[in-house]
Amino acid sequence: MNPSSSGWIEKYGSVVQKHQDAFPTFEALYDTLKKSGFVYGLNSSIPGFIELEHTLSEDEKAKINLLHALFFTYRTKGGDDYSEFIEQVFKFYEILKINRTGFFDKWFTGNKTSAKLEKLMTSRIYIEDNIISKTFNSLITNSLLFIDVLLFKHFLNGRIALKEKAEEIEYLAINIAYHALSSKEIDRKDNKLSQLLASSLTYISCAENSFDGSYRERLLNNKENWDNRYLLDMACLTVWEDHSLDYTESDFIFGIGKDLGFEKTIISTSITDVTEFFKLNMDVIPYLKEKNLAKQFYDSMGKIVKKLILRNSKRLHKELSQSAELVALLSKSTMRDLNNEEKKKVQNQLLDIFKSIPSLAIFILPGGAILLPIFIKLIPKLLPSAFDENRIDEEEDLYRK
Repeated sequence: MNPSSSGWIEKYGSVVQKHQDAFPTFEALYDTLKKSGFVYGLNSSIPGFIELEHTLSEDEKAKINLLHALFFTYRTKGGDDYSEFIEQVFKFYEILKINRTGFFDKWFTGNKTSAKLEKLMTSRIYIEDNIISKTFNSLITNSLLFIDVLLFKHFLNGRIALKEKAEEIEYLAINIAYHALSSKEIDRKDNKLSQLLASSLTYISCAENSFDGSYRERLLNNKENWDNRYLLDMACLTVWEDHSLDYTESDFIFGIGKDLGFEKTIISTSITDVTEFFKLNMDVIPYLKEKNLAKQFYDSMGKIVKKLILRNSKRLHKELSQSAELVALLSKSTMRDLNNEEKKKVQNQLLDIFKSIPSLAIFILPGGAILLPIFIKLIPKLLPSAFDENRIDEEEDLYRK
C-alpha cells in the first residue's frame, strides 16, 4: 500500500477486511495508537497487518494511522460498511470545514468520495501548504491529528457542536503544554515540541492571551473520559520531552491528572507509557534531532530523492541500461569526483531520463539540478554489480563479520 498514490484508501479497505475485529473496544485501539506514537503526534510505526513495498516517511505513516484510527473508531460504534465509513468521514470533515479541496483538485479527482477524501486527508496531515517550507522544515506533520479521532467519536455519538468541542480540546492541549513547560522553567518559544503543537493548531490561534490560569477550571468541567486521557498523555509527553522527570514536574502531572478526574494508578501508567515510547523510538523521532539548515535541507531532500528512486527503480534501471556512458560515469562518481565535463554529461543525460518518468519531474524544475548529487550518491544500488567494484555482497559481508 502506497499512501502517496491515489487509491490508497480503497486499498486499506480491502486489506482491513480480514482484521475488522482487531480492536473490540476503543481502549484497545487507544493503547495501540499510543504505542505507535500517533496519540503523541509522533508516528513511529503503522498497523502490523499492512504490507509495504517501500519504507514510509513520517507523513505517510501519519496518513495510514489517521485512517486506521478513524475506521476502528467507527467499528467500535458498531459500523461494518467500509463505503459508509468513507461517506461518514467525509461528512464529518465537511462539518468541521476542513475540506480544502480546490477547483483543480475537484476537476482531477472526480466525484468518488474516497478520492476526494484522499486529497482532504493529505491537506490535513501537513502543517504547511508550501512545498518549499516542507523541504526546509522537518516538522511538517500535524501533531494534533488524534484530536480528529476524538471529534469523530463525538460525531458518531451524535454531538452537534463539533467545532466548539474542537476549539475546547485544542485550547486545553496547548495550555497544558505551555504550563508544563513553565513548571520546568523552559521558554516555550525555544522548545521544539511546543512549536510543533502551536503550528498544528487548527481551530484556535496561539496568541499570548490564550495562556492563563483559567484552563485549570475548564479542565475540572471537562467530563469526557477519552478527551481527558488524551490531555493527560499530552501533559506527560511535554514534561518527558527532555528525557527527565523531576519531583516538581511529577507534582504538576499528578495535579493535572487529578483535575482530569483520574486516579494515581492511571496517571503513573501514562508516565510509564511515554517513558517507554521515548526509550524505544528516540532515534526515529524527527523533532528531537538538532540540525543546521543546510543539514536539514540535505536530509529532507535525501528522503524525497530516495523515495522517488525506490518507487521508480524498475523504470530507472531500464532507462539506465540503455545508456552505457551514463552508467560508467555514475559508477566512477562512487570512487572519485567527476571533472566539470563529466558532470555536465551526467546532468544532461539524467535530465533526459527524468523527462521520460513523470514522477521524477522535480529534477527538471528550476533548481532541480541541486538534487543530482543526492541522486548520484543513491543511484549505485540500481546499477548492475559489474559496474560497482566496491560493492560488498551480502555473503561477503557475512563472512567478513
